[in-house]
Amino acid sequence: QVQLVESGGGLVQAGGSLRLSCTASGRTLSNLQMGWFRQAPGKEREFVAAISRSGASTHYPDSVKGRFTISRDNAKNTVYLQMNSLKPEDTAIYYCAAQRATSASYDYWGQGTQVTVSS
Repeated sequence: QVQLVESGGGLVQAGGSLRLSCTASGRTLSNLQMGWFRQAPGKEREFVAAISRSGASTHYPDSVKGRFTISRDNAKNTVYLQMNSLKPEDTAIYYCAAQRATSASYDYWGQGTQVTVSS
């Protein structure tokens, strides 16, 4: 079992930056693909970023590409999401998730951290 805890959310003005962290306990993250998702009020959960187990491969939707960067430090069992040039539409609860190599979907989820971008 993996417990994921996100941190780093908060209130920021449009154009600002935040860095989210996701720290795991109970299992090493080094053999898990990691992802970030977000959910705004009244909207469905949205994929934000993913990173491969080694960190060599990353994926982003067009809505955040060029502004968000996912990274990982397996030695610290932590995954990061650097968010730059934030927009009010980035306001959401951000969730960290982990996927086992044998799974077709994400197996473990954090409790989320609120990000609010003011205009």
